[in-house]
Amino acid sequence: MIRVTRAAATAVALLALATAAPAPAFAQPAPEPPPLGSAATNLPKGWRITTGTGGERQLVWTAPKRVPMGDARIEFHSGDRLLGRPQAAPDGRTFRLPLTGAEAGAPGDLRVVAAGRRLDANAPTPPPRSGFGAPGVPRQQAPLPANDVDPGLPGTYRTAAGEYDLPAVRLPGFPNPVEMRAHVVGPTDAPGKRPVALFLHGRHYTCFAADGERAMGWPCPSGFKPVPGHRGYRQSQQLLASQGYVTLSVSANGINGQDDVAEDGGAQARSSLVRQHLSRWADWAADPAAAPAAVRSVAPADLTRVLLVGHSRGGEGVNRAALDSVYAPPADQDGAPGAARWTIRGNVLIGPTVFGHNPAPDVPSLTLLPGCDGDVSDLQGQIYADGTRGVSTGAALHSAAYVVGANHNFFNTEWTPGQAEAPADDDFWSDDTPDKVCSPGTPTRLTAAQQQTAGATYIAAAARLFVAGDDKVRPLLDGTGRRAPSAGPARVLTHAVGAHRTAAFLSGPDLKVNGAGRLCAQIAAEPARACLPSGDQGQSPHFAGWEVSPEPGRDAVAMVWPRPRPTPGTTTPPAGARPTTGRPVTVRAAAPVPLASAQALALRVIVPPNATGSAFDVALADASGRRAALGRYAVEGLPGTDRTASFWAREVRVPLAKAREAGLDLTRIRTLELTPHGTAGRAWLMDAWGWRPGTPAVRPAVLPRVDVGRTTVAEGDSGERVHRIPVRVTGSGTGQIRLFVPQPGTEGAYTSRLVTVGAGGTTIDLPVTVRGNTRYSYGSRHDVLVKAVRGAVVGAHRGGLTVRDDDPMPTVTLKPVASDVTEGRPLVWRMTLSAAADVDLTGDLGFLPAASGTELSTRDVDPVWLGEQFGQSPDPARPLSGLGEGASLWVSVPAGRLTADVGVPTIADRVREPAETVRVRLTTYDEEWQPQHGPALTGTVRDAS
Repeated sequence: MIRVTRAAATAVALLALATAAPAPAFAQPAPEPPPLGSAATNLPKGWRITTGTGGERQLVWTAPKRVPMGDARIEFHSGDRLLGRPQAAPDGRTFRLPLTGAEAGAPGDLRVVAAGRRLDANAPTPPPRSGFGAPGVPRQQAPLPANDVDPGLPGTYRTAAGEYDLPAVRLPGFPNPVEMRAHVVGPTDAPGKRPVALFLHGRHYTCFAADGERAMGWPCPSGFKPVPGHRGYRQSQQLLASQGYVTLSVSANGINGQDDVAEDGGAQARSSLVRQHLSRWADWAADPAAAPAAVRSVAPADLTRVLLVGHSRGGEGVNRAALDSVYAPPADQDGAPGAARWTIRGNVLIGPTVFGHNPAPDVPSLTLLPGCDGDVSDLQGQIYADGTRGVSTGAALHSAAYVVGANHNFFNTEWTPGQAEAPADDDFWSDDTPDKVCSPGTPTRLTAAQQQTAGATYIAAAARLFVAGDDKVRPLLDGTGRRAPSAGPARVLTHAVGAHRTAAFLSGPDLKVNGAGRLCAQIAAEPARACLPSGDQGQSPHFAGWEVSPEPGRDAVAMVWPRPRPTPGTTTPPAGARPTTGRPVTVRAAAPVPLASAQALALRVIVPPNATGSAFDVALADASGRRAALGRYAVEGLPGTDRTASFWAREVRVPLAKAREAGLDLTRIRTLELTPHGTAGRAWLMDAWGWRPGTPAVRPAVLPRVDVGRTTVAEGDSGERVHRIPVRVTGSGTGQIRLFVPQPGTEGAYTSRLVTVGAGGTTIDLPVTVRGNTRYSYGSRHDVLVKAVRGAVVGAHRGGLTVRDDDPMPTVTLKPVASDVTEGRPLVWRMTLSAAADVDLTGDLGFLPAASGTELSTRDVDPVWLGEQFGQSPDPARPLSGLGEGASLWVSVPAGRLTADVGVPTIADRVREPAETVRVRLTTYDEEWQPQHGPALTGTVRDAS
């Protein structure tokens, strides 16, 4: 097995990289080896290519220090394109991605990204683009009016706390059992059976030692203890228990230590763990005497009223648990026993991941978006609201709450420095320049205690609305613009979809946009189509990326209007500049919209961070053309910088009384008109809804469920075999999904189509033809992805067919071609394979100290070659074996060929000196990553005279 070092091929050679799927695939032949002494280029610092188990090439990045364990998945990118998601080594610094395709990409484009944030270097801060980015200093905004009911006030019930620790369980795909441990807090004097709140923490390092050393894996090694992340929500548990809820917070270290092998990041495993606990509680409800002491010490549980609370990957886990409780997953993917004996009334998702983009549409949810999140920094959890639009009946309320100044970790006290038993960190990232919004001590940054109090209050608000059905709490969650005084100074802004909203103007291909607006793509392959060009500072949670780009069906309405002229030499308008008025933007629905039952039109509008003075004149027109102006409404930007995801929509409520007074036919509204005013210069309309108060009862719809599986097959030695990617459609009803399939002949491009599934629907048949041969390769991988569009739900969103190569790798030898030369001529060695392969095979030619005599030095070789291969200069003179760790030459035998030459170009220095030598050795790696060194060979260079 062969590896490649940091010394890459020539500048004209292309680096063979991966497609988005992190698994083996056929690589294309490498280019011809360059002439000796030609231009070459190095991989960026910290990168190399090696050969891993089974011979598959791996792109490896080694960080200068341990990368903190987090919930966002680490991604390798080439430019703007996703290469794949690497696996982390136990050292926390090394990340390996199997190379699976033949993507031509410049080595300098390699980047390491997690949730939109670059890890391998501090990305340069782009300048503001005509003030459209995040200009100015964030300012404090006036507090919202207080809500009539404050759910954060403690209740009157006495409480008790304890823990249980049951035998570990095995979950599909995980080699080691997972713990069944929970911290229980509940009321002791509350009457009858009490509603249940279950907490699930996110992905953190799993183990720690007394000296502060951290470890990742499961079970913990000797001398290490598990991180007690399940004890980190005791403040929220205590608050809910005092209000009459039985609460349990479960440990998931066993999943965190093994989920790097899970295609979905562990979502299905976390769902299984949650439902394993609920199943035990159902057993104990039938036989209370069998319950652990911690469970018997609190009031009995009412499992028909369950709230799930998940943090980070735990958020994705409880979302899947809610989905699985209604629509059962395939038995071979699940680790929970039997059908659900409980009812999930709602979810609270704290800084969640959403790798599958598959929210449970009929389970009400509140998603807390931490404005200073340094882990899931793109705030992708916004998809738990946006991704439900049009999928099911729309009766469930899905709220997104932006918590200004909150980071990712501090919602859990066991992830908070000064409170945690194990070592802990502030996850918000910063360089030498303090951040104006999120650095500790700024007016907008919350302390840990403030953040935890706000989190407890809004979890209690969700419990009171979703489980207890108290509609007086709804204004805190649905975009009405109210605050809970018990949340202290925390500024929590909300908007929502669902409940009593009627879809009016939803961005999509059927929406017609005219005037000073355009329909833009949230996820675009072409910058001109993108809603938020890459030159802007910051990100938008609404535009969080998925697995593919472009992604049809995700759009917004982009609006632009003139800005006041800036003061000469600046990029911002002068103080007191008069706002400008833009041309109207008209949005026309494909069919008339019924708004007769609505009290107001609810708009979700994004303006740039820190923008002030932006306002819109709003008008409606009915199908007959009658128009009514509804008034002017202001929108303020969130506090934000280039390090935050603060292009976030504010909800604007526009009463429809004037439309009724003007005689509009509210049963047939056709056009929405927005005329912008102010200094922001740009805004985006996410959607518009008919709104009326109230929270309707939610009953899960009858929907088909789609799960994509994965099959691994052997390539075979000859002939063609047709295999099929397993796609399962279960349940009842008929729905529509979007299917993404790799586009043949391209690198990382997908084609998509809408597919009807369920009763009478199209069968999803995905055949793959596999051609067998006897030549070594890296295997191949054929992936598909699915996303729910209408009337369906998706469990496992990604899968496919993996073709395992079953041919032995050729043996490798190295022999001299020109090993005794006069100065000015190159030393040359030839790498030879015992048989041709279907992929290029590579190795390292390293320099060893001379056995005797004078060793060839840096002054004896071509200085251009020396600089381009190793980034070093000839002076001071030093032997080639002293160039430093990893200084070796890359040699590659192209696919289909048997040999490749590699060498050292020498120069004639006209200095009389004895013969000089250089010793070289070819290094390969075996199946266990152990280096296999070939014999040392010697090259001799003599004077030309």
